[in-house]
Amino acid sequence: MAGNTFGEAFKVTTWGESHGTAIGAVIDGCPPGLLIDQEDINREMARRRPGQGGASSPRKEPDRVEILSGIFTPQGEEMPRTTGTPISLAIFNKDAHSKSYDDLREIFRPGHGDKTYLAKYGIRDHRGGGRASARETAARVAAGAIAKQLLKRHGIEVCAYTLALGGVRIRTCDLSTILDNRFFCPDPVAARQMEARVSEVHAQGDTLGGIVEIRATCPEGLGEPVFDKLDASLAHALMSIGAVKGVEIGAGFAVADMLGSENNDAIGPGGFLGNNAGGMLAGISNGEEVVIRVAVKPIPSISREQKTVNLANEEVAIRVGGRHDISAIPRIIPVCEAMVRLTLADFLLRDMAVRRNMQAWI
Repeated sequence: MAGNTFGEAFKVTTWGESHGTAIGAVIDGCPPGLLIDQEDINREMARRRPGQGGASSPRKEPDRVEILSGIFTPQGEEMPRTTGTPISLAIFNKDAHSKSYDDLREIFRPGHGDKTYLAKYGIRDHRGGGRASARETAARVAAGAIAKQLLKRHGIEVCAYTLALGGVRIRTCDLSTILDNRFFCPDPVAARQMEARVSEVHAQGDTLGGIVEIRATCPEGLGEPVFDKLDASLAHALMSIGAVKGVEIGAGFAVADMLGSENNDAIGPGGFLGNNAGGMLAGISNGEEVVIRVAVKPIPSISREQKTVNLANEEVAIRVGGRHDISAIPRIIPVCEAMVRLTLADFLLRDMAVRRNMQAWI
């Protein structure tokens, strides 16, 4: 297996490289008849798009998604619907400057996948990281936008926001304010502190990490134990994002310091009285809100001098030029939402198939 395909029933394969002609995704398994709002897809893409000012990447990409197959506009309707056949999504690279990376042709960048990709494939693709670049995540967001429209029909919504950035953590959480600042932060005071922290670190030629929290409404009963538990699959999905180095679900690592009486979510006639489980028990959704946090590492491309080696294994010093963000936050937020949506869409369709089979036996 090449590892470029995600999902079982709602299957997504991404393709393309950071500085190639285009990147994209093919979705197989999307049900027919789903109404596709192309502007909603492009709104999702705009949240991840580079070159939006401030300390974000100066690379200017429109990131408009072209749907090449799998949709059709029926006579008398204004919007296309899915046909049930594979949906091919393409995003053409318009502002790739590969020459910016020519000096790195024979040098391994600390924190990047240069060395491991060479060990795996025997090819040193120095064009901005190639397939390992965060640019690949644009294809995930495009596919996730299709999944979003499927989930919406079943009352499932996903929302992510910045919990912490560069050591600044939110103290209040008002989700109605997350669009009021560029960090998608639900605490206006913390958002201003994050802005100052980004400016400070940018002046130092360094980068920042942070924490993103994702919440999702979810019906009970989704999950395929024992190896395809819903929480395990969500962790897999989010850990597949290059900048993510840790995943917590519900109370997460705090459970290590709890008593069983504290950690257990008591149950009343109206449902669960707490949500330390993060919306999942025994790998199956319990009807409560799914709550996940991911630890996002600092962007590895920094202008400060670092030690490394070249292809001849000789010690050299490096300052990474090119066009890079100070942090993967906030652009990673729609990527996290996309991976959760793809996971939930996949399990929703798998669950529907199981229920159809059960009805056939009754």
